[in-house]
Amino acid sequence: MHIEKNVCDSIIGTLLEIPGKNKDGIAARLDLLNMGVKTDLQPKYGERRTRLPPGPWNLSRAEKREVCNSFYGMKVPEGYSSNIKNLVSLQDSRLLGLKSHDCHTLMQQLLPVAIRSVLEKPARYAITRLCFFFNAICAKTVDVSKLDKLEEDVVVTLCLLEKYFPPSFFDIMVHLVVHLVREVHLCGPVYFRWMYPFERYMKVLKGYVQNRTRPEGCIAERYIAEEAVEFCTQHLSDVSTVGVPSSQKMGVSKPLSGCTNMEEVLPYIEQHMIHIKTAYPKFRKSTKWLQDKHNSTFIQWLRFKVQSELEEDNHGVSENLRWLAAGPNMAVPLYRSYLIKGIKFNIKAQDDVRTTQNSGVYLLAHTMQVASAKDKNPILSNMGFYGVIQEIWDLDYQKFTIPVFRCDWIDSSGLVVDELGFTLVDLSKIGHRNDQFVLASQVKQIFFVDDPMHRGWSVVLSMPNREYNDVIGAEVLGDVIIECEPFTRGMPNVDTFDELVGGLGGQNIRGFGQKTISAKNTGSRL
Repeated sequence: MHIEKNVCDSIIGTLLEIPGKNKDGIAARLDLLNMGVKTDLQPKYGERRTRLPPGPWNLSRAEKREVCNSFYGMKVPEGYSSNIKNLVSLQDSRLLGLKSHDCHTLMQQLLPVAIRSVLEKPARYAITRLCFFFNAICAKTVDVSKLDKLEEDVVVTLCLLEKYFPPSFFDIMVHLVVHLVREVHLCGPVYFRWMYPFERYMKVLKGYVQNRTRPEGCIAERYIAEEAVEFCTQHLSDVSTVGVPSSQKMGVSKPLSGCTNMEEVLPYIEQHMIHIKTAYPKFRKSTKWLQDKHNSTFIQWLRFKVQSELEEDNHGVSENLRWLAAGPNMAVPLYRSYLIKGIKFNIKAQDDVRTTQNSGVYLLAHTMQVASAKDKNPILSNMGFYGVIQEIWDLDYQKFTIPVFRCDWIDSSGLVVDELGFTLVDLSKIGHRNDQFVLASQVKQIFFVDDPMHRGWSVVLSMPNREYNDVIGAEVLGDVIIECEPFTRGMPNVDTFDELVGGLGGQNIRGFGQKTISAKNTGSRL
């Protein structure tokens, strides 16, 4: 984690020319002259001052301002990192006060987005490759068979950086990057060995200190008092645990969820499809018509089917299925925020007045894809949907409640993937308006960052996989792991790096202006 911080400081300090962290200067240029490389970058001595010609790593004043504005406008989910806006100084175009975890999030995901529209393409891609390496090395699951290839790639990445950065950039910390893969071979995944959880808990302990002359006594007394109070809250009703804040209109998912296990409903879905094919033999081969008919009539058929089975003596209808078939209460409460497995979701209106972004969701659904309205051969396959939560409903089935999100889903025409694997969406292109609802348990939280290269488009970034064992009050130790799934962005292949640098025309993005296959909503998300 300290190697990652120092490398991040060197890159940002050199790009933004931050005093004390900038690896460029007169001495670095003289080193180039003595080595006989890049002699066109040697210092130009004048009568009053010495001028340094711009190198591949230098940003213009407008580009520095653009990078800082990109960081300044980033809103990340709650608990993802500190507020990036507080780290940016727009007056002198710098990033100030970066902590180790701030550098971690920058190198993992945010820095490649901020520099998308600046620098020459070879230098920009070399930095992006290094960020992808840190993303891969910090993954929670590591494929041992790919570690050798990963080590080869990072060596080539550092060689590419040597082509575009001054020799002074490559200090011992940049060199130690080469040995990180070997450490994974010997010690296992990185997140078992880094210090983020302990540094976070040290901040909690330092907050206990009230008397600076006796810090140890303050920590011990406060810790014992909290343990005693928390033990008492377990035996009292309607009492909140110490340290867990409660906000207005915050819903919390309950351990019992009626639709987390759909095995009880699947047999009825198959029976209903057989019933439709029998009742309408002319449409047996029309997959799309059968699916539409199933979506519009299944709930009424299920209610009648379950009622008829309940009237029999030896029925096998479970209690959960009986309440599902009866339908929810028509009085539906709405929430601005909802907590599910330790992850907080907000509606878009709530995010607009906050410094965090918790309204983005991603859904991988098995749905029907058609090329056009006249397509008679639809394809059933998995497809990803990106959306923004507009409303949070809590459906009451008497015995349990099920949270449901009403989302604005991005139309397929507003979704592209660039040559480096970044997913770009146009949030203004809303589609799938006839199927806006999704179960809260089926989505993954994501967030959107404005693309500085293409105005009006946003880059999709994913949230860490926290894997809470308990819904409320779980201790978070590994929540700083940045997972790419399902947005896998492997490093660009070394063999095709020169092609990416020279053959893609700079700012072009594959997919803009092209027609793509659209997915007609089939209701399969519910």
